[in-house]
Amino acid sequence: MSRLPIRVRLTLAFAAAMVLVLAAAAVFVYAWVRADLDESVDDALEARATAVAVSGADAGLAGDDEDGFALVIRNGDVVDAAGGARGPVEPESGERDIPGIDGTVRVLARRDGGTTVVVGQTLEDRDEVLQGLAAAFAIGGPLAVALASLLGYALAGTALRPVEAMRRRAAAGDERLPLPKAHDEIHRLGVTLNDMLARLRGSLERERRFVADASHELRTPLAVLKTELESALRSGDVGPEGRVAVSAAIEECDRLAQLAEDLLVIARSTEGELPVHRETLAARPLLEGIRDRFAERAARAGRRIHVDDGDVTVSADLMRMRQALANLVDNALRHGSGDVTLSARQNDDGAVLTVSDAGPGFAPDIAGRAFERFARGDSARTRGGTGLGLAIVRAIAEAHGGTATLDGASVTLRIPSQGHLSGVPHDPEP
Repeated sequence: MSRLPIRVRLTLAFAAAMVLVLAAAAVFVYAWVRADLDESVDDALEARATAVAVSGADAGLAGDDEDGFALVIRNGDVVDAAGGARGPVEPESGERDIPGIDGTVRVLARRDGGTTVVVGQTLEDRDEVLQGLAAAFAIGGPLAVALASLLGYALAGTALRPVEAMRRRAAAGDERLPLPKAHDEIHRLGVTLNDMLARLRGSLERERRFVADASHELRTPLAVLKTELESALRSGDVGPEGRVAVSAAIEECDRLAQLAEDLLVIARSTEGELPVHRETLAARPLLEGIRDRFAERAARAGRRIHVDDGDVTVSADLMRMRQALANLVDNALRHGSGDVTLSARQNDDGAVLTVSDAGPGFAPDIAGRAFERFARGDSARTRGGTGLGLAIVRAIAEAHGGTATLDGASVTLRIPSQGHLSGVPHDPEP
C-alpha cells in the first residue's frame, strides 16, 4: 500500500470511506423502511381486529381472502372464520407461516374477556418492497462507489497539481518553486522548501567560491616553491640523499599544482563557466604529446604507451584536451596494467578519443560512479589519487558538448564538431 502513488492511495481511502458511508446509509434506510412498513401492517391489522370484533370475521378481510384471515374464538372454539387460513391457528401475535397463505404472515391476537379475535396478513408485499430496496442498494452502491472513486481521483489530481508544479520547476532547475494562491498546507510547504533551497544555494555558492579562490591562490606559491626546489637541485649543493628528497618534493609540488588546477576546473564547471576556446586540432600530435609526457614514467614501470590514430581532427580546446587525456593516462598508469593505448577515430558528428590499458578495468565498487567527484575505489585509496581525475574528464567533455563513457578498462571521449553543437556555449575559434 505504501508503494502506491499518493493519488491512488487518496482515491482508495476515499472509496473505502464511501463504502462505509453507503453501507451505513443502506442499513439505516432498510431498517427505517422495514419499520415503516411493519407499522403500516400493524395499523391495518388493528383496524381489522376492531372490525371483526364488531361485525364478524368477514368484515376484517376487505376482500383479501387469499392474503389474510380472520378468526373469532370463544372458550377455545372457533365460532367465526374467514380468509385463506387452513387448519388451526395459534392465537398468538407474531410472524409465522400459516397453511393456505403464501409467504410469512403477520398475526395479531386481541383478547376481550372470553373472546379472542385473531387476524393475519401476508407480508409478501412488504418483502417484495424490501427485496427491491436491497437490490437497488446492491446495484447502485458499487456504481456510486465507482463514480465517487473517479471523482476522488480527479479531485486528488487537482489537489496535488501544485505539488506536481513544484516538482517540475525543481526538476527544471529553477531557483524558486511556484506557490499556490491559497495559503494552505501546500503553500506553507512551498515556502519552507524555497527557504531551504535558498540556504542550499547560498551554501553551495560559498563552497564553490572557496574552492575557486583556494585553487587560484595555491597555484602561485606552489609554482614559486617548485622553482626554488629546482634551483636547489641544479646548484649541486645537495648530496645524493638530498637530491632524492628534493626530487620527491618537486613531484609533490606538481601533484599539488595539478590538484589545484583540477579543483578550479570543477568549480568553474559547476558554475557553467568553464571556458572552452575551440580550434581544429590534429589528433596525432595531441596524442603523441601526451605519450611523450608520460613515456618516462611508463618506462620506469616496465610499460609502454602506444598511439593508434588515422587522419583524425578534433574541434576542441587544446589545453583542456591535454588536461583530460593526461588525467586518463595518469589513471591508467596508476590503477591499470599492461601497455596503454591512445586512439582516435572520426565519426559522423565529430571525433572519438579513447584511452585504454590491458588491465581488468574498474572494480565493481567504483564502475557505477567513476565520473563522480572524489569517487575512489578501495585500490585507489592505497595507491594515492584524489578521485577528481575522471570528474575533470567528464566536465571537459561536457564543456565541449560531448560525453565521457566507461567500458571496462577503456574511457572514451566523444567530442562533436562545432557544426554539430546544440545550445552549448563556447568561445569562437581564434
